[in-house]
Amino acid sequence: MNVLERKIRHAVDEGRTALIPFLTANFPDKSRFWPNLMELDESGADIIEIGVPFSDPVADGPVVEEASRRALADGVTLRGIMKELLERKGFFKAGLVLMGYLNPFLQYGLEKLADDAAAACVNGFIIPDVPFEEAAPLRDVFRRRGIALIPLVGLNTGEERMRLYAAESEGYVYVVSVMGTTGERNTFAPQVADTLRRARAVFSLPLALGFGLRESSQLENFPRDARPDAVVFGSALLSHLDSGGSAAEFMRRWR
Repeated sequence: MNVLERKIRHAVDEGRTALIPFLTANFPDKSRFWPNLMELDESGADIIEIGVPFSDPVADGPVVEEASRRALADGVTLRGIMKELLERKGFFKAGLVLMGYLNPFLQYGLEKLADDAAAACVNGFIIPDVPFEEAAPLRDVFRRRGIALIPLVGLNTGEERMRLYAAESEGYVYVVSVMGTTGERNTFAPQVADTLRRARAVFSLPLALGFGLRESSQLENFPRDARPDAVVFGSALLSHLDSGGSAAEFMRRWR
């Protein structure tokens, strides 16, 4: 069982929803990013997704896109992120996932990326712009190092396509709550519960719901059979940190 799956199943066994905060690398700035990451870990994050800044983030809403722009303007690179993670190897209790777009990973070199990620205790990758049909080389190179390539499914993902992912995937399933980009939302469409039910029937992996989450009350209206095993929150956390709030304070909303 992949480390990420084990983290989520442990939370479910404790009777709670696993927490997966997303934080763009070096946001709000380099001096605060690593302390914030440590604070998320100490405040109960089960998995932490670290966003790799990219100039053309097609799946990101305005908050995450602006965070990437600022990080790139400050000179953040994938190589630098990996170096800093390696220096902090063993510091984090939470599972670690790098979320980013294919181009920087290809430029880094897939074999070197997988080797360095494994050395730095990175447990998974999320790459939104790689469809299933093009993901085999990535899955293979990561799998050999015990690293999961996390699948994303959405409201328009049919059962047949879910089964393709289910046959190959590890870690957890990222269920995207909207047909659009990341960002805070007040409510979810009824189709979100239907998508979670469909995914539950196909995947044996835990389901993590993302895009638009900001507080635990948003889950209250979900039927019991459509509750996710984990929640991913990004834009709301980034906005909170950028306004001077603490990571621990934000995490208390979910405890």
